[in-house]
Amino acid sequence: MRDLPPLPVYDRLRSYEWNYDHPPHPVPLDLPPMPGVWQFCGLPVGAPLGVPAGPLLNGRWWLYYASLGFDELTYKTVRSRPRECYPLPNLQPVRCGQLHGGEQDLPACDAMDETWAVANGMPSQPPAVWQSDIQWTRDRLDSAKVLSVSVVGTMQADWTIDDLAADYAWCARAAVDSGADVVETNFSCPNVATCDGQLYQHAADASHCAAAVRDAIGTTPYLVKIGHVESAEGADRLLAALAPFVDGLVMTNSIAATVVDQRGERLFDGQKRGICGGAIRDASLAQTRLFGQRLPNAGEPLQLIGVGGVFTAAHVRAYLDAGATAVHVATAAMTHPDVALAIRDAWDGT
Repeated sequence: MRDLPPLPVYDRLRSYEWNYDHPPHPVPLDLPPMPGVWQFCGLPVGAPLGVPAGPLLNGRWWLYYASLGFDELTYKTVRSRPRECYPLPNLQPVRCGQLHGGEQDLPACDAMDETWAVANGMPSQPPAVWQSDIQWTRDRLDSAKVLSVSVVGTMQADWTIDDLAADYAWCARAAVDSGADVVETNFSCPNVATCDGQLYQHAADASHCAAAVRDAIGTTPYLVKIGHVESAEGADRLLAALAPFVDGLVMTNSIAATVVDQRGERLFDGQKRGICGGAIRDASLAQTRLFGQRLPNAGEPLQLIGVGGVFTAAHVRAYLDAGATAVHVATAAMTHPDVALAIRDAWDGT
């Protein structure tokens, strides 16, 4: 292991806004290579390691994690209009075993181990802010790093699915015009009750929005982030809906559950929140394997991006063996920013 000084982390006890305004600085390091030939949506990269939408609040956070050994990184989900973050707690540690969906009332705890409930609600800066910041970021990036931008539509009370699709498409085009190498549309957020957070569960609507995005961004690589899918029928339905328009799928965007405090009272007003980290590793691996097995039915060469509970080189290998072409790390990256360095140091290519 490297003897590094303590690295800055996202401070879960402070607000989202405070963390946005207090990004860490890049760390000058010699990064060990990962043997092999790797690509992300057809773009060559030096390693199959990335960060999904969530930890990278702005360009300075992006540059920090890029300096620590991640090659494909996803800018925090942005919108066509500003939205504030939910109040604290936004990251609540929980104690539980492996989750598979349907669990309720997970016990909250004070110390973070490997798993927490995430409750941000997909906040966003105004478009002028995030567009300028994406351009600033791309201008400062090594050309070998891939800048992916996550976008989401913002459903309004009187909107139809056509309106939502147009909103997704506008955000995606704005991201490309600002310098994004890849666009990701977030079709899954367990912390949002409106359809923009559950689109992956409605195949026809998801297909409609994906088609609008593809028309808007042309040949720019395009990913869709989905939530927890357990059945082969559900996987086939979603693949058939999205395969004509997208280059790959990012999974799994957490597993939703309720959380209780030490008195047994439900947190977050009793609403489910997305559980992320070590507790969803088995379910996320199973989902990656399921989609990998069903890909031939889609008729398109889609890529799978594995996400969920990755802390070690062995976890990365497990996702690659399950059918992923890249593996993204969120919880471990936020709690142990040197995780990519540890994975690279331990990687033997087998």
